[in-house]
Amino acid sequence: MCGITGFIDFKNHSSEEDLKSMLGTMYHRGPDGQGHFFRQKDKFSIGLAHSRLSIIDLSTGASQPFYFQDWIIVFNGEIYNYAEIKKELEVLGHQFQTASDTEVILHAWQEWLEQAVHKFIGMFVFVIYHQQEKTLTIYRDRAGVKPLFYYWKDGLFLFASELKAFHQHPQFRKELNQDALALFLKYCYVPAPHCIFKNCFKLEPGHFLNLTLSTLNSQPSTLKPQEYWNVNNAYTKPKLEIGEKEAIEETEKVLKKAFDYRMVADVPVGVFLSGGYDSSAVAALLQKDASQKIKTFTIGFHEEKYNEAPYAKEVAQHLGTDHTEYYCTIGEAKEILPHLPFYYDEPFGDSSAIPTMLVSQLARKSVTVALSADGGDEIFGGYNRYPIIERMNSTFGRLPKFTRELAYQTSGLISPEKVPILKNKKLIGQRYNKARNLIREANTTNYLKAMCSVVDDENLSRLLKENFQDVPTYFDEKTPDILSLLDRVLAKDYKTYMVDDILTKVDRATMSVSLEGREPFLDQNIIEWVAQLPNHYKIRNSNKKYLLKEIVHRYLPKEMMDRPKAGFAIPIDEWFSKELAEYFSIYLNKTFLDKQGIFNSDLVLQWTSLYQSGKKEYMTQLWNILMFQLWYEKWG
Repeated sequence: MCGITGFIDFKNHSSEEDLKSMLGTMYHRGPDGQGHFFRQKDKFSIGLAHSRLSIIDLSTGASQPFYFQDWIIVFNGEIYNYAEIKKELEVLGHQFQTASDTEVILHAWQEWLEQAVHKFIGMFVFVIYHQQEKTLTIYRDRAGVKPLFYYWKDGLFLFASELKAFHQHPQFRKELNQDALALFLKYCYVPAPHCIFKNCFKLEPGHFLNLTLSTLNSQPSTLKPQEYWNVNNAYTKPKLEIGEKEAIEETEKVLKKAFDYRMVADVPVGVFLSGGYDSSAVAALLQKDASQKIKTFTIGFHEEKYNEAPYAKEVAQHLGTDHTEYYCTIGEAKEILPHLPFYYDEPFGDSSAIPTMLVSQLARKSVTVALSADGGDEIFGGYNRYPIIERMNSTFGRLPKFTRELAYQTSGLISPEKVPILKNKKLIGQRYNKARNLIREANTTNYLKAMCSVVDDENLSRLLKENFQDVPTYFDEKTPDILSLLDRVLAKDYKTYMVDDILTKVDRATMSVSLEGREPFLDQNIIEWVAQLPNHYKIRNSNKKYLLKEIVHRYLPKEMMDRPKAGFAIPIDEWFSKELAEYFSIYLNKTFLDKQGIFNSDLVLQWTSLYQSGKKEYMTQLWNILMFQLWYEKWG
């Protein structure tokens, strides 16, 4: 796990010192060594830089940039099956100087060129420069575990693992992207390929850039990402005719192999354990054949309704892991809050970034690599929204548009707080409005967008002073007609929420303390296998993640695990009504908002007043605005 950055400057205004300054922002991603390559040519200058966190082959011989014949690489991530690929290459006559996976990538590239990526199992962004042919190739892994930003304007191409590196280049022009801001306020993150700054983009998962430097400046339209892998293709394969016993046996084998791969390291490895099914599956399958106790880590809260630490401890005791837990206090959250904009250098609204940073700090005291269990919900069907969407579609999907619109308009005349059966429900206003939007929609794309949006279009237009465009994201991507409703929403979640919220959260949190975060569920062999399983193995009679639960019940008693699903949430609604209330008074007051000129201060104050009166309906929206304000103060 590392940080990479660099540039191609067709005006030759970039210097080696600029490259070093960009690299300096990556120290937390790789404190074990920094290296760079810089050349000034007649028509362009090029720089590649790498900040190293040593995981595989700790020797200096594996440092980057890494050179092999006419190729140069900087690489962030891990290729877990590098040993098998290395053996295959040795049979073909290749000789190796190190024990690193970086060297294997370059030899594989020389042997198979673009086809090499199809052999790689891992998480990665790698950048390969061919000096003689003057080409630059950038690949991002299939699931999007590792990040890559790039910038292209006026003959300057920048790339980096984190956006903050661009601010160190004197030619970078930061201009707020109003369309991306609207996306952030809507989803709590900025979906790929969009970025909070104009002329900046994220390289999408399963995509690559192939830059021919001799023609790029004269033909900038050639800077267009190309796709090499798409999760939709896994779902278009015919469903397997397979019995439940065989499905359980084969799925466990696929999981075990993928999980074991993520234990490959020359440094200590641990597991984040929440006590839920996903992390328990990882811990159980790894511990069952281990000769030593695996290390597990969890964060708890003193607020009981948010605290899953007792469940994690019970799971750890049953499995026999070496378990460490720590209880997060409001004081520690208050200490982390001002630092969020540095590590999350694009606006990011998932409040669970705070406990994720804390559990990363806890784990880093004992290990250098930590396995997270993200992706289980998106692969096996674990979110509450899946059965809700299916029920809404079954009930309203076949109704004529006029009837649905009439139901939407009529329900808008009724306040849920005046309905006796609804008025005492938690966040009933938000839930009621989402239900109304679901009734109105008639396709899966809009169903999922409505479920994942935290603010509707009407309020979004009122909130922002400047106009914005509703730019397309993977929520809007047309999925193959043959896919079932469940397959469609699973595939979209895999390409949206999982990548730009969950994986972003874990990458930045783990890297904040130089901890490598690995994602065992995001092996391509898992999604390609599970996508072909019949849907009743995922959700059966509203029982979510049916198949994964059956596997976990082999190692943990059902009565221990069978409880309502809980996310990795923190009690922000309570904290910001007490000790953290000063943040609202500083960043959400009328004078500050009017001077800034981005938000409609009257609407923000209205939402704040409702929150302070005890109504939590707009807490998520207010948190997002606050996170933007902290980010804007640092980077805007």
